[in-house]
Amino acid sequence: MKTIRVVAAVIKDKDKIFATQRGYGDFKGGWEFPGGKIEEGETPQEALKREIMEELDTEIEVGELIDTIEYDYPDFHLSMGCYWSSVVSGDLVLKEHEAARWLGKDELMDVEWLPADVDMVGKLLF
Repeated sequence: MKTIRVVAAVIKDKDKIFATQRGYGDFKGGWEFPGGKIEEGETPQEALKREIMEELDTEIEVGELIDTIEYDYPDFHLSMGCYWSSVVSGDLVLKEHEAARWLGKDELMDVEWLPADVDMVGKLLF
């Protein structure tokens, strides 16, 4: 099975986490932590900064790795490095997503997370 390596930003502001709703592809409509694929020659942190700039027109600071989620979708294996992140500059403009929400701890399950992201939500303690 093909493995796809991606990174995701768990953007935190005070007691809220930023979540985005996919606007395209097979998983359109599902909620996820923003991020994307690591390109050849990039570190995970460089990839995450680039992806957030491309998708949300925002510069982030990438913090420590929370966990790497390994998840088997029907057609591929996803290896997703999830990093604590914070906004340095920008307004989190949605360029590729349908919607976004800041979720408090008691609201995390109010959206329908994509399967791999559900695993990450279960690990969040903030």
